[in-house]
Amino acid sequence: MSTTLLPLEAALPAEQTTEQDSLVRVRDLKVQYTPGSGLVLDGVDLDLFRGETVALLGSSGSGKSTLMKSLTGFAPITSGTVQACEFNVADLRRGQLRRLRSQVGQVFQQFNLIGRISVLTNVLTGALHDAGPVNLAGSFRSSDRRRALELLDRVGIAHKAADEARSLSGGQQQRVAIARALMQNPRLILADEPVASLDPRMSRVVLELLQSIAREENIPVLVSLHVLPLALGHSDRIVGLRHGQIIVSGRTNDLDAEQLAPVYDIDDQGEE
Repeated sequence: MSTTLLPLEAALPAEQTTEQDSLVRVRDLKVQYTPGSGLVLDGVDLDLFRGETVALLGSSGSGKSTLMKSLTGFAPITSGTVQACEFNVADLRRGQLRRLRSQVGQVFQQFNLIGRISVLTNVLTGALHDAGPVNLAGSFRSSDRRRALELLDRVGIAHKAADEARSLSGGQQQRVAIARALMQNPRLILADEPVASLDPRMSRVVLELLQSIAREENIPVLVSLHVLPLALGHSDRIVGLRHGQIIVSGRTNDLDAEQLAPVYDIDDQGEE
């Protein structure tokens, strides 16, 4: 079965084909964690544009998580270039990396909430990078509290603001995590397997929420998934990785399950 690798211009809306429109631009990226080991990513090219949701597909060990980490400097850039939010990631020092990461909202499979504190306070932690001093009682600026409540309302769980995060269901906790990411006023959202531990109905709810955020906030959302129907139903573009290389790329409307099958047409083992 042949793979589907479209030219960049064929994989994007007509109004988004110029380089200056891309918020993330990756060219010929190679990642090797230790000398002598194999390449985790090998010659990856990727552009992310404002307002779009891109589904990243691949088996375990394909390099999905490493690609996401490389965008914020958490994975070594062995060669090639990575530009994100106007930063040249490979050249950043510690302070510049903090600035970049403050502009990138992260959503994880395990939610990474503090279970014993309130939902509202969990969301407020997303503003810590620019909130100024926080007193010993844990107070935040009133403007931040208002925004956190607005975001909880946006994700549909404002009525849970005072509850401990650990009392919520998995789907509710993931929506709290999304609200927390939005507290950063991010220019980019990276969602690494955000629905892997959710049931099918809540998976659809979370992905619909992420796609609406991309469009309404005019920011890119890169979401890694492992279920083809979810990728086909909740993305604008799909990028498929296998053994660290992109083998399928195109507009979601131009792809189907048969064309995407080569992404999973092997038994990959190991960690990303």
